[in-house]
Amino acid sequence: MNHALGRVAIGAALATLAALPGIAGAQEYPTRPIRLLVGYTPAGAADFVARVFGEALSRELGQTVVVDNKPGAGSTLASAALAQAAPDGYTLGLATATLYGIDQQLYKARYKATDFTPVTRLTVSPLILAVNKNLNVGDVKTLVAKARAQPGKFNYSSSGIGGSPHIAALQFEKATGARMTHVPYKGGAPALQAVAAGEVELSFGTAASVLPLGTQGVVKMIGVTTPKPSAVAPGLPALAEMGLPGFDFTFWFGLFGPAGLPDGIRDKLFAAATKVMADPQLRAKLAGNGSEVSTSASPAEFGKWAAADGKSAVTRIEQAGVKLD
Repeated sequence: MNHALGRVAIGAALATLAALPGIAGAQEYPTRPIRLLVGYTPAGAADFVARVFGEALSRELGQTVVVDNKPGAGSTLASAALAQAAPDGYTLGLATATLYGIDQQLYKARYKATDFTPVTRLTVSPLILAVNKNLNVGDVKTLVAKARAQPGKFNYSSSGIGGSPHIAALQFEKATGARMTHVPYKGGAPALQAVAAGEVELSFGTAASVLPLGTQGVVKMIGVTTPKPSAVAPGLPALAEMGLPGFDFTFWFGLFGPAGLPDGIRDKLFAAATKVMADPQLRAKLAGNGSEVSTSASPAEFGKWAAADGKSAVTRIEQAGVKLD
């Protein structure tokens, strides 16, 4: 009788554990394909990172990771979809600092930072300053002189209002005193194509968007936004070394889930992401396209770091008086 009672007690305990999300759920997860939302157009930096990472994560988890591009409204369409998704680990998102205030301030997004579960940072990258090749500009000094001579007449493109390329350009305007006009596009690739076509004079773009056009001579690459030259753009000088001392701007992409993602599933995703991003071949592939792998120490560390970076970004757009056109 005691043995029977013991078996009943053990069975009840196991049933209770199995009912807890993050224990049984994490053990079984994933059992079907995972959707990875990206708020930017194909062929840009976010899309490239998502596809390289998604392919590796598919192999690690044994389930297909489907990249779902939802560009528009400064990437808030994808973020809103992620915030509303079931917290079961089957809808994830690639996102950046804009979740932490810029989306709410500029795009009146209804979601809050607390509507997401931070998993880990994936990459950090510099931006590249590119200009139209017919502008006859080869360095920052010449570019600034031309822009200052025609206040407000020089146009620059970006992947969207409040995005990293836009904020970098605002920082550039402040550092140089060159007043220019912002023309937002729906992604990094079209923003750089606008430079190539002469629709705008310049743009701060991701290496994924700029390098293919720059290496072909379709646009002229001036320099990178890191304090020193970057390995992701060999041969390009740093803007900080070209008359803009202290100029420093990098951007990042991170992996997020909806709020309420069970700890067990979050931790399984963190471990899998950390493992695949450590692969030398994957790191080399991302570096060749302009992204340096930089994973977080833990989901908690990532959440704290991302919130601080997002707050800093909001401060910069407030100081610049950025508003939606």
